Amino acid sequence: MAKKVFVSGCYDLLHSGHVEFFRQAAEYGDLYVGIGSDKTIEGYKHHKTIYSEQERLFMVKSIRYVKDAYINQGSGILDFLPTLDIVKPDILVVNSDGGNDDKRRVCEERGMEYVVLERLPQKGLKARSSTDLKKTESQIPTRLDLAGTWIDQPYVSCLAPGWAITISLEPTFEVRERCGLSTSTRNMIKKIWPYQLPNMEPETLAKLVFCFENDPERSDGIVSGAQDAIGICIPGLCRHYYNNRFWPEKIETCYDEEILCWLEQHLVMIPMEPRKDGCNVLNGKDITEEKVRTLAQAADDCWQAIIQQDLQAFAKAYADSFQAQVSMFPAMVQGCVSAYIERYRDFVLAYKMPGAGGGGYLACVVEDAPRFTKEHPESILLTIRRPGM
Repeated sequence: MAKKVFVSGCYDLLHSGHVEFFRQAAEYGDLYVGIGSDKTIEGYKHHKTIYSEQERLFMVKSIRYVKDAYINQGSGILDFLPTLDIVKPDILVVNSDGGNDDKRRVCEERGMEYVVLERLPQKGLKARSSTDLKKTESQIPTRLDLAGTWIDQPYVSCLAPGWAITISLEPTFEVRERCGLSTSTRNMIKKIWPYQLPNMEPETLAKLVFCFENDPERSDGIVSGAQDAIGICIPGLCRHYYNNRFWPEKIETCYDEEILCWLEQHLVMIPMEPRKDGCNVLNGKDITEEKVRTLAQAADDCWQAIIQQDLQAFAKAYADSFQAQVSMFPAMVQGCVSAYIERYRDFVLAYKMPGAGGGGYLACVVEDAPRFTKEHPESILLTIRRPGM
């Protein structure tokens, strides 16, 4: 008869490292897994779980190396003791960074073998740990502003109201700091929800983020535009209408799969150097009613072109919107930006910089995004976040 092997953990961010640990542990016999309860994890680690205990139990039981799994009914670091009474294992297996004298003593008291495994990845796979994933691989989306940028500031929309257009992006690439992808807002979100957005109504979530970021005690006196929070929190394609206020009067969304796929086929980003420290894109600003109306009209045209899937009209409106931005904020184009524009001008239909400019990325409209990235491997394909993702 095979020996009974027992392991225990949270398994809240289930990853390949866990599966490899299960595989190695199962080499000693039939593997049984104890899973930390939601209550225990919240009390011990001081945060709520990403996945409920029932979801984690389902996932762990579905792994082929696992004979059976249970929710631990104890508490603290030895929450698995009641599960040991159920399973009555012969062997307790721990990772090298998960062992301790208390667990060793439990094995001695119960006549169990105590086995320590080194944390080794499956051959050909990257080493994984939940701690590292939490630090470096947050699934918080980012956003790309397509048109109407700056209209979300009241000192702009007071001259003429208009729409800003954004898409919410899956973080399928490295989201670099100071590159126009609203990383300051994204970092504020990670202070509350480090790994992923909560499952709640997107517009309410966006307003919560906007209010959290713009703390009234904020010492610099700057109010971040609402389009950052909206673009991150509201999935798909979105436009928001500003009229001399920080929060938009209305928000409209498009989740049409054909349109979102069409956008993904015609948008790429090209990395540039980040915006330099000390760069102030407000220097030399020249905001007039005529220029703001031009910006607003370009955003209207851009939305209609996208909905109609008219590539040439989209490229023109996209370019018009960027030119309207630069006419009001000429310092957006400084440093390395002009050189990058010259390098790619003949290969794209239109270009702009995300956010406030000054560096970061060129976000370009192209004939065929997959083909463009093959010809220019430094460029990035984009994945628009769908509702429910």
